[in-house]
Amino acid sequence: MTSEHVPNPDEPPVCPRHPDRVSYVRCQRCGRPACGDCQVPASVGFQCVDCVREAKRSLPKQRSVYGGAVTSGKPIVTITIMVLCGLFFALQFLVPGFTQALWFAPLYVMDVPGYAQYAFEPWRMLSSAFLHSPGFLLHIAFNLYALWLFGQALEPLLGRARYLMLYLVSAIGGSVAVVLLSEPNQPVLGASGAVFGLFGAFFIVQRQRGGEVRSIVVLIALNAVIGFIYPNISWQGHLGGLIAGAACAAALAYAPKGKNRSLIQFGGMALVFVLLVAISAVAAVVR
Repeated sequence: MTSEHVPNPDEPPVCPRHPDRVSYVRCQRCGRPACGDCQVPASVGFQCVDCVREAKRSLPKQRSVYGGAVTSGKPIVTITIMVLCGLFFALQFLVPGFTQALWFAPLYVMDVPGYAQYAFEPWRMLSSAFLHSPGFLLHIAFNLYALWLFGQALEPLLGRARYLMLYLVSAIGGSVAVVLLSEPNQPVLGASGAVFGLFGAFFIVQRQRGGEVRSIVVLIALNAVIGFIYPNISWQGHLGGLIAGAACAAALAYAPKGKNRSLIQFGGMALVFVLLVAISAVAAVVR
């Protein structure tokens, strides 16, 4: 048997959360007294913090156009990637051998007979996307600018988790294309493959929404031409990232709405990742 304290009507009302504080202001929802620290302005009068929290829990979670959780404020994932790229760039100057420890060459995918010096270090396919040419400032400057420009458009539209997965799969897609199309012993680095993945994703999203795509097509074509004209630019990585990003974006944009939408979206991107792993493994053995 439990007992409950019944307030004495002759006693001044006190805040349930702060019994030492007298308050004559009552919550418009539950009617309990609420002190100044526990009052939340409402459309009419005040509500207590407990009622406000309960109301927030009962509200359905807001979703973006493509099913991601709606977030406000700055694009956190994009900023984090930019900070990591900047940190890696600084470490490339400060730590001897840092670049060589994380860049990617096709034969790093697996041990190939005759090339035993290249260990099985597949993480380089991703870590190389956070490195940039130390002697070429325009390399990191362009990538960070493009990342900021397209990241702040795509991240809130897709949702943070979907956007991050798309970016990482695009980076791996760039490395896989290097395995297929580049010289076996030519190391590569840079976020360009992942950035081209954002280009491809933006094109798919714009097409799906009925938006204007001419400008992004021109941008992709211009950068593709530059990759063929100027030396030391991996057009292979650009192409692989573009295709992987477009494939992931197609899974996100064209997944039918419904309770299984997230499963289809993440399953589609996971399938792209599995295909990339399989292609790189077969290519490494064949080459």
